[in-house]
Amino acid sequence: MVPNDSRSPASSYVKQPTIPLLPGARVFQGSKAWAEVHAVAAARAAGEFPVIVVDTYPGVDVPALRSVLVDALPEYAIVDVEDEAALPIERVDALIEQNLTDDRVFGVMSHARIDEFYSPQKLELVARRLERRTAPTILLGWGAALAAPERHALVLVDMSRWEIQLRMRAGAPNWRSHNADEDVLRKYKRGFFVEWRVADRHKRNLFEEIDFVVDGNANGSAAGMITGDAFRKALEAATTGPLRVVPFFDPGVWGGQWMKEKLNLDPSKQNYAWCFDCVPEENSLLLEADDGLVEVPAMDLVLMRPKELLGEKTFARFGAEFPIRFDFLDTMGGGNLSLQVHPLTGYIQDVFGMHYTQDESYYLLEASEDAVVYLGLKTGVDPDAMMSDLRAATTDTARPFPAEKYVNMIPAKKHDHFAIPAGTVHCSGSNSMVLEISATPFIFTFKLWDWGRVGLDGVPRPVHLEHGEKNIQWDRDTEWVERNLLDQVQQIARTPGVVEERTGLHELEFIEVRRHWFVDEASHDTEGTVNVLNLVEGDEVEVVSPTGAFAPYVVHYAETFIVPAAVGPYIIRRSAQARSERFATVKAYVRGTRNSDD
Repeated sequence: MVPNDSRSPASSYVKQPTIPLLPGARVFQGSKAWAEVHAVAAARAAGEFPVIVVDTYPGVDVPALRSVLVDALPEYAIVDVEDEAALPIERVDALIEQNLTDDRVFGVMSHARIDEFYSPQKLELVARRLERRTAPTILLGWGAALAAPERHALVLVDMSRWEIQLRMRAGAPNWRSHNADEDVLRKYKRGFFVEWRVADRHKRNLFEEIDFVVDGNANGSAAGMITGDAFRKALEAATTGPLRVVPFFDPGVWGGQWMKEKLNLDPSKQNYAWCFDCVPEENSLLLEADDGLVEVPAMDLVLMRPKELLGEKTFARFGAEFPIRFDFLDTMGGGNLSLQVHPLTGYIQDVFGMHYTQDESYYLLEASEDAVVYLGLKTGVDPDAMMSDLRAATTDTARPFPAEKYVNMIPAKKHDHFAIPAGTVHCSGSNSMVLEISATPFIFTFKLWDWGRVGLDGVPRPVHLEHGEKNIQWDRDTEWVERNLLDQVQQIARTPGVVEERTGLHELEFIEVRRHWFVDEASHDTEGTVNVLNLVEGDEVEVVSPTGAFAPYVVHYAETFIVPAAVGPYIIRRSAQARSERFATVKAYVRGTRNSDD
């Protein structure tokens, strides 16, 4: 069976995939939502003044939320726990100084817990005030639950990291910081290395106690609310069948036009460079009922149901982290990505506190005739000469770095798959549409050369030659690349109408990738570990259970979807609406975690 080399048609790509709430679940909004919270709290208070705790994720606009609460529950006194008991921001800064470092992009992963950001004595004073309360009371803010172990209702206002980033770009500061005008990369760094790590540890301890969940991605009274039971049951049910996270798209200096055309994006935008199509740390889930939607971080599913989602072996290896990332890199009609290298495992552990590194690969969804991938170094390269030229290019705009002198330029065509283990110099060239299949630590890119460009903000994008030089594997030359990273397709099985291939990542990488070409259907089995797939050929398929365990799930061209470990056997088949002659999926999973690997 040979691939279909025709140009890809426009996709019916769904940009707002949803997960159903269970029957009977409701989405509350506005004053009715908070009336529901009051009713629960009042019933439990049994004649006492009720106490409602509204704990928030850092990034939630607490003053705006307070205004909503004042309007909805005017009889309640509101205590801002952050104002009352949080440490002064200068003391917080001192606590996390080593995590933030002086670098614009990279910090060190924090293992702090939220109570370290609060004064125990002041939390105790808040608790004593509660004991003497003379009115119904709301405790509000990130960490509000610390001040009220005895409460009558617990509300979590949650939000995704992507929404936080958008607000940062619009001028939002970090938690309690006075840095609204600070470089966005530095604000993001504070969130990534400190705030979001601490916040995830905190809310994970609250999940089983939450009475209500509020969509913090929405604004004001428009934010939807569901009960804690509806939230927990929806995420439990989500692990029983295929699902998609909500993708997001972003422009870039090298961005292209393919996604705009094929995925029906806003044609007025200059370009789209990235799509995070499956990065649960950043993406959201849309929970849907007849009366509305609630958006929650996809990480909530990872944190709440890790064994069912990831599988016991993958969970044992990575903890409650989603280790596989699928994203798009669009340079069709755009420019080259930055020339870059990713850290070796020992380096990322020692320097940044991450326990696994950013191995990756490029799968070509589309490529023009002139498309190339820069991959590995040319045989005989002198490291000192290359680093000297890189430093000169960084400091002297009149001396561009001669990448073609030092780096292999490999012709790239549709359905090629290039493995890129950490330590390998690489980048995608222009006029390519890349599905990047990678390990999840996605910010650890050491740019070596950025073709003399500045970012969309007009500021030169950061280059990290010091980090890069310490991680470049100089022996990954032309011959090594040809032996290890090119033409690695291996046929695994052939049955009538189906060919299974190992497109392979390098043995140094922990991700296994299988491609299935089929005419009508192909059988799969998670074998106890999470599967991440993308429909890379064909217009539309559906994922079905051979036992009817879940409803048929429709997938369109270029959509990434997750099949949780708990699903077991599943079939991908052409849908009744499909018009394509053949189909192909690529499937990624963690090596050594399948039941058959025992």
